[in-house]
Amino acid sequence: MSASPQSPQPESARRSRRQQTRTVAVLILAVAITLFAVLNVNEVKVDWVVGSGHAPLIIVIVISLLIGVVIGHFAERRAAKRR
Repeated sequence: MSASPQSPQPESARRSRRQQTRTVAVLILAVAITLFAVLNVNEVKVDWVVGSGHAPLIIVIVISLLIGVVIGHFAERRAAKRR
């Protein structure tokens, strides 16, 4: 019986430990976000500046998050201009 020699994998084919950790972290985050979205589908009353209405809670949370990110981005750009 002859054993076939193992050919070494090229460096680009191997994933570094850091890449594997990042992939696992992204998967865990995706699962957590998905569970969060699924668990927050109840309708809530939303009072807008010009009226009110009903929307799923997850939509309200996501819109609030996006508004916060946009405000933070512009605040950071403005602070960077002052430096």
